[in-house]
Order: sequence, then C-alpha cells, then structure tokens
Amino acid sequence: MTKTHILFDLDGTLTDSGPGIVNGFKYAIAQMGREEPPLGVIRKFVGPPLKESFGIVLGYSPEDTDKAIAFYRTYYNGMGGVLENDLYPGVREMLEELKAAGKTLVIATSKGVNGTRVVLDHFDLRKYFDFVATANDMDRVTKADVIRYVIRECGITDLDSAIMVGDRRYDVEAAAEVGMDSMGITYGGYGTEEELRTAGATYLANTPEDAVKQILGL
Repeated sequence: MTKTHILFDLDGTLTDSGPGIVNGFKYAIAQMGREEPPLGVIRKFVGPPLKESFGIVLGYSPEDTDKAIAFYRTYYNGMGGVLENDLYPGVREMLEELKAAGKTLVIATSKGVNGTRVVLDHFDLRKYFDFVATANDMDRVTKADVIRYVIRECGITDLDSAIMVGDRRYDVEAAAEVGMDSMGITYGGYGTEEELRTAGATYLANTPEDAVKQILGL
C-alpha cells in the first residue's frame, strides 16, 4: 500500500524548538515557586502535551497544572520563546521532495494553534502542508486525538495509506492507538532510538534524507 498521507510532528521533528520550550518550563516553574528539576528531565518535555509534563511528570494538581501552563504560554507566546527555535538541516529539502512526489503532507502536533502558526510562518513551512492539526484544551488533548482529527478532516479511509513521523514515543504510541504506521526519527535529539524502538516504531530514520527514501519506497 502506497503511503499518500504523511503526518509530521513539529517540535523535535521539523524544528529544534528545545531551547524555547526548556526556557518556558523554567519560567513557569519559577513563577510557581517550585524547585526546578534537572535539565535532563526538562528536555524530555519537548513533544508531550503540557498537561502531561506538569500534571503527571511533575505531579502538579489539576489547578496548579492550569496555572503553570498559563505561565508557560506567557513566556513561549509572549516573551519570544516560540522563536528560540531552528529548522533542522535537510528538513526543507525533505518536505520539498515529498511534496514534489505528490504526497499529502500534514502537521499533527501537540502544540497549540498560535505557536504552530508562528513557527510555520517564521520558517516559511506552511506552503508545504495541505492541513495543519494542532492540540487544544477541549477535544484534542492527546496526540491520538490530534491524529484522529487529521483522519476525519482529511478523509483518510485506509489507515495503511498514512504514516505518522515523529521523534518521541508519544508519536509512535498515538499512531499505534489509532491503527497507523509510524516512523521514528533520531536526528532530532529528543527521542532516542531505544525509546522509539521500545514504543514500537514501524520504521526508523536517522536523517531527513533517510526518511524521504523510506517514505517514497513505502
């Protein structure tokens, strides 16, 4: 079955958004008057939903989680954190080649709509994508929710024709939850090959060029 719809995570997959996300968490934690965890822990927050990072990993109450998310968004959206970000080498070429091959490219991110729009516009990436799906605090809270939204809005009737590309286990596990293949990428630096294999990634790609070759061969 040819893969016609290619779903891409954003943070850690297309762009290295780590610095802005890390600084946003540091700001929020400081504003909450909490002890800052080790940097290695904070770096793992690149990709997962904010509620999971604050509520489950850091153990904040639901009320404090909402407060911390508001502080995080103040920094990230209002204090320049969203632009503490770089496009990974080879990503633009990857998108151009897949687009030229006639693939339908989709953003499927746990990022909010405003931050996603700013990043796509800043790096001039919006032109490559046929559809952009972001998370929200209502009906698209988890990554699986976002993928289901893509399936519905893009009219994907055969899940074998689609694949989710991302750098963390959350992308892989969400794809598996809805019955879609996944490709774990290791060039981003936030998810390890071990993490992706353990999560059950269908395929692995070490470079954007590798991802293109595999996708065009599927």
